[in-house]
Amino acid sequence: MEIDPESLPVDRRYALMIGAIVPRPIAVVGTCDAAGRPNLAPFSFFTGVGSEPMGLVVSVANPPGGAGEKDTLRNAKPEAEGGTGEFTVSVATESNVARVVACAEALAHGQSEFELAGLTPVPGRRVRAPRPAESPVTFECVTQQVVRMAPGVSGASNLLVGRVVFIHVRDDLVDDRLRIDPVRLAAVGRMGGMDYCTTRERASIPSGHAALAHDVRWSRAD
Repeated sequence: MEIDPESLPVDRRYALMIGAIVPRPIAVVGTCDAAGRPNLAPFSFFTGVGSEPMGLVVSVANPPGGAGEKDTLRNAKPEAEGGTGEFTVSVATESNVARVVACAEALAHGQSEFELAGLTPVPGRRVRAPRPAESPVTFECVTQQVVRMAPGVSGASNLLVGRVVFIHVRDDLVDDRLRIDPVRLAAVGRMGGMDYCTTRERASIPSGHAALAHDVRWSRAD
């Protein structure tokens, strides 16, 4: 099948993307408004974009109808645009994923997703934005820029680009070389629809040409 995305309605494009681009890591994004009121929301169009400088990007869609901005973007956009210019990104895990997903509930501006989900807000060290204490890894970020793909269009993406300025990692997750134990981390990913996955099935594969002769064996790590 060959598809011109312009021939599809937005909901069909979205269905294709979330079904094919899997698994997707889940960014649990913490922000606060100018009055210090916290907000927490999950996003699965998210990735790291480099280590020098260390950066992250989160895609925040326009709300239905295209008018206004989601609280995450309203709070995290640069100060010159009326935001705080700060946010945190935490990792979703097997133990906190249900509470993370609960934060997708549409609440009135200023209502607390932390309270709704039973998560504990902890102030940042370098930013004002909070993080959930229940997440084992959090990146504190300052906003570099927002790239608006289609301003004012319903469902259009806004790329929130952040530079990492501080990191929280639970002590038992890392060794002396700062390598994270994936079993202890127990991160989860987003699939299509309402499905999620764990990260416990894995295989080691050498890089480059050697991969072609490698017998790939998947094993479950518990």
